[in-house]
Amino acid sequence: MIEIKHVTKIYGGTTKAVDDIDITLPTGEIIGFIGPNGAGKTTTIKMITGVLAPDEGEILINGKNIVKEPLEAKREFGLVPDNADIFLRLKGIEYLNFIADIYQVDGAVRKKRIEQLSKTFEMESALQDKILSYSHGMRQKIVIMGVLITDPNVWILDEPLTGLDPQSAYSLKEMMREHASRGNTVFFSTHVLEVAERLCDKVAIINKGKIIYFGTLEDLKAAHSELNSLEDIFLEVISHA
Repeated sequence: MIEIKHVTKIYGGTTKAVDDIDITLPTGEIIGFIGPNGAGKTTTIKMITGVLAPDEGEILINGKNIVKEPLEAKREFGLVPDNADIFLRLKGIEYLNFIADIYQVDGAVRKKRIEQLSKTFEMESALQDKILSYSHGMRQKIVIMGVLITDPNVWILDEPLTGLDPQSAYSLKEMMREHASRGNTVFFSTHVLEVAERLCDKVAIINKGKIIYFGTLEDLKAAHSELNSLEDIFLEVISHA
């Protein structure tokens, strides 16, 4: 569970990138995070993961405060960022073992997970190569594998499908659904409304730093039944925020 309690982030002394967000993201669900560019999505994710500290409010990951208990809170989640900035001079297998060491994943467990994940993402033949030689899609895959090898309760994924081939994207979406069905939380941002519609149990829409809707897409559609498409509804909602 992610609890965001009256969180505000101010830049330059006056600009509220995030403005009094108060929302609880429950267990057992996939929650999509959508909004226009500059709406506050990345700032919110950076605060949830401890990269930025909120100026007001607090954030709890499974009851652990990300500012006051950073190590404990960070053990509760895995993050796939919106860009794959990783140790390019490491081999893929060295990177995965490095992440597994940090999270103290047992040797036999990590070996099994690496075998399973490398097969799922078709990376078996690439693990002995340096990440420097990987394509953008392969770098995205190795970052995702590094998160999944630690088996965190909470998944925080920032545009995780970008750069993935169709089979890998399908596999990741299946794993997201399975993870949530086991009583865990999946929180991911996306610009693709069709993906959110097919995959999410709920969506949080942010605009100008404020959450302007949180709930199911079915309820959102019902409230705007006069509009023909999800895109039209999204544009209508943010235009009145």
